[in-house]
Amino acid sequence: MSFVDTVMAGNLSTNDLAAVAIGSSILTPVFMLGVGILMAVTPIVAQHFGAEERDIIGISVRQSLWLAVLMAIPTILLLRNAYPVLTLLDLDPEVARLTEGYLKAAAWGIPGFFSFLALKHFNEAVSVTRPAMFIGVIGLFFNILGNYTLMFGKFGFPALGAVGTGWATMIVMWVMCISMLAYTWQRKDYAIFGIFDTLRLPDPQYMKELLRLGFPIGITLTMEVSMFAVVALIMGMLGTTAVAAHQIALNLASITFMMAFGLSSAITIRVGQNLGRGSLVNATFSGYVGIGMATALMCCTAALFFLFPDMLIGIYTDDPELTPLAVQLLFMAAVFQISDGLQVSGSAALRGLKDTKIPMIVNLIAYWIIGFSSGYVLGIHLEYGPKGLWAGLILGLTTAAVLHNLRFRYLTRNRSRKELMANADETL
Repeated sequence: MSFVDTVMAGNLSTNDLAAVAIGSSILTPVFMLGVGILMAVTPIVAQHFGAEERDIIGISVRQSLWLAVLMAIPTILLLRNAYPVLTLLDLDPEVARLTEGYLKAAAWGIPGFFSFLALKHFNEAVSVTRPAMFIGVIGLFFNILGNYTLMFGKFGFPALGAVGTGWATMIVMWVMCISMLAYTWQRKDYAIFGIFDTLRLPDPQYMKELLRLGFPIGITLTMEVSMFAVVALIMGMLGTTAVAAHQIALNLASITFMMAFGLSSAITIRVGQNLGRGSLVNATFSGYVGIGMATALMCCTAALFFLFPDMLIGIYTDDPELTPLAVQLLFMAAVFQISDGLQVSGSAALRGLKDTKIPMIVNLIAYWIIGFSSGYVLGIHLEYGPKGLWAGLILGLTTAAVLHNLRFRYLTRNRSRKELMANADETL
């Protein structure tokens, strides 16, 4: 969907493309805290599912829906009052106007998106992953249709440009929410969970468990995407061409990253379910297999970026001034593909173990103290520009990749030793 937004905005004007780039750079970090908190549903439900604790699953899902609605309220308020942030960026007035409209429109879809995520993570945790895929395809169709109608002014609607992208995003969020709710409601074998049997008020006990596990995940994701977002905002200070080139290269990297991210969800599910069944050996094996697959996949996408940069950039633009810079950044994106695969799969394996606090600290150090600081020094102070900023991104992602995987190795080996010692004591 982000790919579609970027390509269609690029076919309008550079201002519209820049507005979508800056708007998404603000939108994503703001709601990513809620996204991360709701990701706690996956390991919680997966471990209960592995342990065959059906009633607790239903309660956890109901509470996650309450949490989705409650978190959406401040998120909407923040997005609809983002203009003070835009004024600090010294943007072109037309880009600032389009960006503000984009954010105000997209904000109304947040309650639907959060509710969709709560139900999606439940379905995935019980190994039902295809519905989210089909609903994603439906959402993509509505995204294309909505952009075509509202951006370009078709079927009697006014041409809203980048603002139309925001309204299309809002529509897609609610379409996906309603579709996932309808699927979960009608599925008969879900009756054993009793998700919709009763309507209870928020329960502090279950809310606390969701927040205890999910808040560090949310902070972790927020730190990662906010690093990219702040880099995009700094790009705005370097000119519209730098913003557009950054958006194109990052958009391509984001598409390939989502494949590794999909594998990471499977890693969390398999590790969590096996741990719930009491098999640390299988949980460890699932984690390592997933990490290896994600890394191999990202090696393939890195090769595509190296071999066919002009063809990939040509999908977005044929601007002779923009293309060379976008190609250079795409080469750098190829470098961090492998690090991105390692870090997202390693952190997913840790989530399956319900280990979220240490990864949060790791990301703080890797992304901000190491990655952003080095990128800012290289890009701004040493005047390497966009390439210097991207070098910082590579360093931050690589640091996180190494530390997350070392952490998974340490936890599984340490827990294995403790289990062996406990079994020996029982035998004696």
